[in-house]
Amino acid sequence: MHAAVIVFPGSNCDRDLKVAFERAGARVSMVWHKDTEMPSGVDVIGVPGGFSFGDYLRCGAIAANSPICRSVIRHAEAGGYVLGVCNGFQVLTETGLLPGVLLRNAGLKYVCKALDLTVETADSAYTSGYAPGSTITVPIAHHDGNYFADAPTLDRLNAEDRVAFRYVQNPNGSQQDIAGILSENRRVLGMMPHPERMAEPAHGGTDGAALFRSLVDQLAHA
Repeated sequence: MHAAVIVFPGSNCDRDLKVAFERAGARVSMVWHKDTEMPSGVDVIGVPGGFSFGDYLRCGAIAANSPICRSVIRHAEAGGYVLGVCNGFQVLTETGLLPGVLLRNAGLKYVCKALDLTVETADSAYTSGYAPGSTITVPIAHHDGNYFADAPTLDRLNAEDRVAFRYVQNPNGSQQDIAGILSENRRVLGMMPHPERMAEPAHGGTDGAALFRSLVDQLAHA
């Protein structure tokens, strides 16, 4: 299974995402934001966390207009898999691959800590390694993680079982405690918490590892 991890100026979790994919058994290519095409045979694209372009406009807005993001959009529209974590989730909303927007945290402060999430659905390649309703511990590190969408969008996400994770204790004001959502075809996942930072024992826990293992396993046998 071949994963590509995008690198923007200001990315700081690109290596973490690469290592998490590799530990799950994937071959990983690092792709610079000014490239215009993905390497051949890419199955999943990882859009990492960090502060792309310093987040000097809306978070993820400048990155969403990088040349490589046109290839990310084409990959997703062709049925490919895309995982966006933290700043990567913001990028995916800015490209229109996921609905809604990430606003400034309700407390107006940067929040960095490990916290509990509820797994809302196991019906995706990303979450099939978890039991629905189970609680996992994954770190967050963001200033703009407050998920917002209009009422019809929230209704659709719930009706279509597209909320992947919710916060047990909401750290940022996200509507309905939403921590991660899926696209209509369930192949694009955006989430604010960092599963790649809880993917090996040295991190203090491995609750994030199942996300990468289940994705790699499903794609390897597809």
